Amino acid sequence: MVADDDGTYTGYGMTVPFPGPLHRQREAIENLAGLGYTDVWSAEATGADGLTPLALASVWAPRLRLGTAILPAFTRGPALMAQSIAGMASAAPGRFVAGIGSSSNVIVENWNGIEFVDPYKRTRDLVRFLRAAMGGEKVTETYDTFAVNGFRLTEVPEQPVPVLVAALREGMLRMAGRESDGAIVNWLSAEDVARVAAIVHEQGPGKEIVARLFLCPSPDREAVLPVAKYAMAAYLNVPVYRAFHEWMGRGDALGEHWEQWAAGDRKGSLEKIPDEIADSLVIHGSIDDCYDHVQRYLANGVTTPSLTLLPLAPFDMDEAIAGLAPR
Repeated sequence: MVADDDGTYTGYGMTVPFPGPLHRQREAIENLAGLGYTDVWSAEATGADGLTPLALASVWAPRLRLGTAILPAFTRGPALMAQSIAGMASAAPGRFVAGIGSSSNVIVENWNGIEFVDPYKRTRDLVRFLRAAMGGEKVTETYDTFAVNGFRLTEVPEQPVPVLVAALREGMLRMAGRESDGAIVNWLSAEDVARVAAIVHEQGPGKEIVARLFLCPSPDREAVLPVAKYAMAAYLNVPVYRAFHEWMGRGDALGEHWEQWAAGDRKGSLEKIPDEIADSLVIHGSIDDCYDHVQRYLANGVTTPSLTLLPLAPFDMDEAIAGLAPR
């Protein structure tokens, strides 16, 4: 782990777990630190939950920092969220970062049966609750989106646990800079980073900017692009991501895609995603091309990339992990 002169953490991470059963991933995770990676980051959607891979990594690779990108703010109650974070912080003192965010209506409502209401306020309220609870306070508070009556952690983390907020548009980015330790961003181009990082840093100079970056280290562009567009469409048509890309000025370029998707022509809609947008949101090419593309994100304000390897076309996983490591 490295801190800049202003105290900002800078790291270089890999998203875990890798494809396949968790119990077979020890060697791959152990090797990351030796290759120069500083972090592993997990997600929580349709695979493993966000904490189990990190619990394993905390033992298998005790030099790595561990982060969630992200735990949805709706799918655990406030007390359970505090317990989950405190548990990981106890397993890996000083090495755990809690990334939380609103997630989306698909994950929260469609898959978990929980109303996706006031996502900004819910995330903000949870950050405020966690600050109090992780500091050992007994919390009795009525927030805008939930109330807590008399909760206190019995095992307060030995060291402060950074809390980062997943953010897309201006309101959440400002809140991340103002009320948390930084922002987590994804599905954005290297050029987009300068805009979003500036908003975070207006509120909190020096705050961390973690980016989940999606890569397929294959030079076969003709094979990668159609599958990349299919993967992108699952996000581009979620309302919060659509609003983000409209805000980024891609409304006209993606308009026909959104229209055909809404009309039920899913296959035809993929052809309406411009190649240049796929090129900018999914990193692909040779390993050196991909590495250079990642550096553009860092140059524009990302402090910690978390590389997410997508099997959109054939490539050697071990070779890619080694070749994409910091140089």
